[in-house]
Amino acid sequence: MQSTPTVKLNRATMMFPLALVLFEFSVYIGNDLVQPAMLAITQDFGVSSSWAPSSMSFYLLGGACVAWLLGPLSDRFGRKKVLLSGVLFFAITCFLILLTNRIESFLVLRFLQGFGLSVITAVGYAAIQETFDERDAIKVMALMANVSLLAPLLGPVLGAFMIDHVSWHWGFIGIAILTIFSWFGLKAKMPDPKISIPKQPIRYMVDDFKKVLMNKKFLALTLALPLVSMPLMLWIALSPVMLVEYLGLSSMQYGLAQFPVLGGLILGNIVLLKIVDRLALGKTILIGLPLMLIGTLILVCGAIWQEHFIICLILGMTLVSFGEGMSFSVLYRFALMSSDVAKGTVAAVVSVLLMLSFFIFLELGRMLYELFHIWAYSLICFIFIIIWFTLPRLSLKNVMNDRVKEGLF
Repeated sequence: MQSTPTVKLNRATMMFPLALVLFEFSVYIGNDLVQPAMLAITQDFGVSSSWAPSSMSFYLLGGACVAWLLGPLSDRFGRKKVLLSGVLFFAITCFLILLTNRIESFLVLRFLQGFGLSVITAVGYAAIQETFDERDAIKVMALMANVSLLAPLLGPVLGAFMIDHVSWHWGFIGIAILTIFSWFGLKAKMPDPKISIPKQPIRYMVDDFKKVLMNKKFLALTLALPLVSMPLMLWIALSPVMLVEYLGLSSMQYGLAQFPVLGGLILGNIVLLKIVDRLALGKTILIGLPLMLIGTLILVCGAIWQEHFIICLILGMTLVSFGEGMSFSVLYRFALMSSDVAKGTVAAVVSVLLMLSFFIFLELGRMLYELFHIWAYSLICFIFIIIWFTLPRLSLKNVMNDRVKEGLF
């Protein structure tokens, strides 16, 4: 396996992650700005509001369907070439969606825009993990998460503004312009190490995928990622329907309700940055997940005592997002490094499993919510966190014990 020399985190080396996070912000706000506008978009297309969550589902499905190819391609041709091509493709699809006039063509282009998610996870994140030392890579991922979280914080407010004052089309124009700026930044600042990689037949790529997927430790750690992420993903997908249609909040009140929830995620990432050097790597996950479990229990209480649902919903989701902030970056690092196959291929498998899980469970959550409303949302979040405390937690403890035996902190 080829490896690249790592660098220390400093002002000069930080320019590449900043350029990447601008693209990450563009891709994420491509969801978070569009979701609150989906009620208006479905009205424009003359279809039911039940189509609204499908915009996010198809976005994630697009990310899942191409990751398997982008990772190995970046191993073979270099991360920079593949990343720059993916960024440009995302910008083009943002412009093309302006020409749609049917929900079906809109969702096709949302699917194609979802490729940008894989460009980040299968190529960009792999480049970050290879460029920086272990703990610096985790810090960079947490810092990037905090910057990219401006998307779900600003997205609902901007989406509400678009609904009230301008057309939703302007959102995609702004996203495309941001993406073009990130392309120039990545072209200038992304490292492009010249490593000789043997041109192997396609069957070697298939063998690499098999090797990754047969690694039980990898599967346990990777499948733990959607368990940790799904409650917040469901919040982003269903909160427009829950808060606006079910609870009767205005578009602006809906936007403001995102601040404590997503602020919890930012705070969790900040705490991770502060304590990651002081604790054994993985300890923050063992702190964060019990907090997430408490948060989901509060959601269930809100479903039982529905007169307090809005308070329980905001408080519970804030705890859930705080715990995720403390946990996700470390868990992602463990999953990516649990296989010795080339990191582009490993990151591709992580991305495919993650995005497919998101698509399946978001669509399932949407259908269950139509039948059982807030009970479905609360119980799904609770069940995901409970499942984490089975095999994924055991796998994490095994990894931490192995690190102790190897003398790693």
